[in-house]
Amino acid sequence: MLEDLYIAPPDETIRKAVLQNWNSVLSPGEDMGILSELTADYLMMTDGRGIRGLKPVMLLMCGDHGICKYGVSAFPQEVTLQMINGYGRGTAGANVMARHAGADIIVVDVGTNFDLHAFSHVRQCKVAWGTEDFTQGPAMTREQAVAALETGMRIANEAIDNGCNLLETGEMGIANTTATAAIAAGFLDLPAELTTGRGSGINDERMKIKTDVVRRGLEVNQPKPGDGMDVLCKVGGYDHAGLAGMMLAGAARHVPTMVDGVNATAAALIAYGIDPNCARYMLCSHLSSDLSAKKMLEVLRLKPIVHAGMRLGEGTGASLAISILRSALDTYREMTGA
Repeated sequence: MLEDLYIAPPDETIRKAVLQNWNSVLSPGEDMGILSELTADYLMMTDGRGIRGLKPVMLLMCGDHGICKYGVSAFPQEVTLQMINGYGRGTAGANVMARHAGADIIVVDVGTNFDLHAFSHVRQCKVAWGTEDFTQGPAMTREQAVAALETGMRIANEAIDNGCNLLETGEMGIANTTATAAIAAGFLDLPAELTTGRGSGINDERMKIKTDVVRRGLEVNQPKPGDGMDVLCKVGGYDHAGLAGMMLAGAARHVPTMVDGVNATAAALIAYGIDPNCARYMLCSHLSSDLSAKKMLEVLRLKPIVHAGMRLGEGTGASLAISILRSALDTYREMTGA
């Protein structure tokens, strides 16, 4: 599946036509700002088909991380299980904001450290019981990375077959911001100090531990800058891999992805490292407050739709941005008669 991937660039003439339509209905000096740009980008990415309206689906990829044992997060690994349970009840922030955005949620176990078979709302696609400790060697084998990527691709394709025309990223896995910091550092060839943020709001003591874990992972594994697969295998997570696969599959079928916070941005960087054309089918929901987010977005050439100081993840920022996109498309249709 991965080896057969082909992503064609989007048709820029569609984007130009949409912007011209906007300009034709606005008075001199009027400017819809990000709404006109967002509408033009989305319709270009969907070959114009998105004009019929949005049908978004969030793929919420779940995976645990072997480096959690070092205390890099403010929360224990068991919170992964608790949050997944909450998705089934529909009480988590991810559920509430997805409902407001009109998005369905598919929760996927790509690599948690828990047996989730009792949860009927979870797709059982476990590649491994969490990643390995990347301070001691690679987080996963290449075979495991491919399996996780193809899991994301397969489920994205199913969603698209069922009418989805906008994919939305969601993720859950305690300690995943540590893996994200390592992905950003490895891919961008930066020191750990420039990519490691406070994630779940950790204190100074945990911050020192987290930075040291990222530094050790880079020293032990020596990931190749710009090589998405190599970086994923050495310091990534199964949640990152599932999301990256989703983005690649969507791009191949001209279905864009609304990229959420810093963890999803790291997954986008992995996907970009596998096929750079996929970034041309990405929309960025918001500027994460985490340290490495801006650096990764610069490489991906993505501009955030919302600046709201959010640090929540799980697709919440993406849901907020989808509501804005829906309003932009509705306004465009009504004003231009498209």
